[in-house]
Amino acid sequence: MRRSLKQLMSVVRVPCLDDNYAWLIHDHGRTAVVDTPEVGPICDALKKKGWNLDIILNTHHHDDHVGGNTELVDRYGCEVWGSKKDEHRIPEITKRLSDGDVVVFGESAATVIETPGHTSGHICYHFRDHSKLFVGDTLFAMGCGRLFEGTPFQMLHSLQKLQSLPPSTEVYCAHEYTAHNSNFSLTVDPTNTKLQQRHAEVKAARSINMATIPTTIQLELDTNPFLRYSCAALRKSMGFSSEAT
Repeated sequence: MRRSLKQLMSVVRVPCLDDNYAWLIHDHGRTAVVDTPEVGPICDALKKKGWNLDIILNTHHHDDHVGGNTELVDRYGCEVWGSKKDEHRIPEITKRLSDGDVVVFGESAATVIETPGHTSGHICYHFRDHSKLFVGDTLFAMGCGRLFEGTPFQMLHSLQKLQSLPPSTEVYCAHEYTAHNSNFSLTVDPTNTKLQQRHAEVKAARSINMATIPTTIQLELDTNPFLRYSCAALRKSMGFSSEAT
């Protein structure tokens, strides 16, 4: 029996630095890594799997996302794909991407989604057929990226793009910020029973150093205050009127 597309794509979490995650993606004999926070753990994970690195998929230019590009290119001869708007800030870039571009990796296709806010050139990679979304620092579990270069309205528009994707989409964030974000979320959305339950689950998971990523679009719609800005209960708890924008 022919295996499904979802079975043919493998994703491996690679903890790096203090709280970063790089993500190895393996599909039909090809391997990519989403961002390069730290070379050693990425190389170790590749060696353990017996995979060669073919492509680096960068989400944005910050050093904890591109810092390993040059060394990995030297070691593996891989390509580097990233935002055309950030081509001057992404080391070793070979393919320049814009919103709506469809890139082929292995036998799978990813749509590029521009998500300015955290940085001006931030992009995400959506593998629709596999229900997988690699978001860098735009969206976190119960949070979103800090605004370094973009405006609040840019970030809102970027988050709206992501929250409109199918609810079952798996979301692969670049940091383990969930416990901190959960604590904050409860302060602004204290009556949300789904959030209360998730807070308890996250607390238990982190107490034994268990990762909380990936998440899903549905889980974020239910518990992430940055996607629940239209919720009447949240607006009330923050002292905003129903007409506020």
